Amino acid sequence: MCGRFVSASPPDELARYFGAEEPEHELEPSFNVAPTNEVYVVRAADGERRLASLRWGLVPFWAKDLKIGSRMINARSETVAEKPAFRKAYEHRRCLIPADGFYEWAKVEGRKTKQPYFIHRPDGEPVVFAGLWERWRPRLEDGKTIDESADPIETCTILTTTPNGPMAEIHDRMPVLLAPAVWDDWLSEDTDLDYVASLLKPPPDDLLSLVPISTMVNNVRNKGEELIRPLPDDES
Repeated sequence: MCGRFVSASPPDELARYFGAEEPEHELEPSFNVAPTNEVYVVRAADGERRLASLRWGLVPFWAKDLKIGSRMINARSETVAEKPAFRKAYEHRRCLIPADGFYEWAKVEGRKTKQPYFIHRPDGEPVVFAGLWERWRPRLEDGKTIDESADPIETCTILTTTPNGPMAEIHDRMPVLLAPAVWDDWLSEDTDLDYVASLLKPPPDDLLSLVPISTMVNNVRNKGEELIRPLPDDES
């Protein structure tokens, strides 16, 4: 799964990296992005890529309230085409979610506390998650009718798959990462879904570095760059 990640790159840099229009407003840099936080996503519209900020935790259009989003931060690639919460977004509303890296926790024999890892590309390039997005509006008092006059809330989720070799050492899932060569195919509604499904696979074993870090990351209130500092060798 992917439950926390780093989003510290400024939007103008991200826009240049993706060849996209900049978002309407800038988010605060965070080294500890958590579910329900606003995150940057890249979407395609009228043949152009656009950077936007969406709430992390997908809320299906048919949901009665936003609470369901906190349980929809990830979508399993094996079932995403069939699950009612994700099926339409998978077909029509795919996006890219950039990050400077992400976190995962591993069990350690003899310890109650899991060991957190910062996982990133050693070349400094962003990791790019395969994402889905959705647009939701609240209901009227009857609980059934959508309030069309309300401003829509846009949300997103990250797809996950089986781990590659290094990730399998610490967890049984990992986010789907997409290479630049397939971004346009992923973003286009016209792409054959069989081909889209073929992209939902683990990345090469040598793409990522896994760095043990302090348990400070466990507290979502901690947001600073110190979170990704490697542990000294005698503490790893």
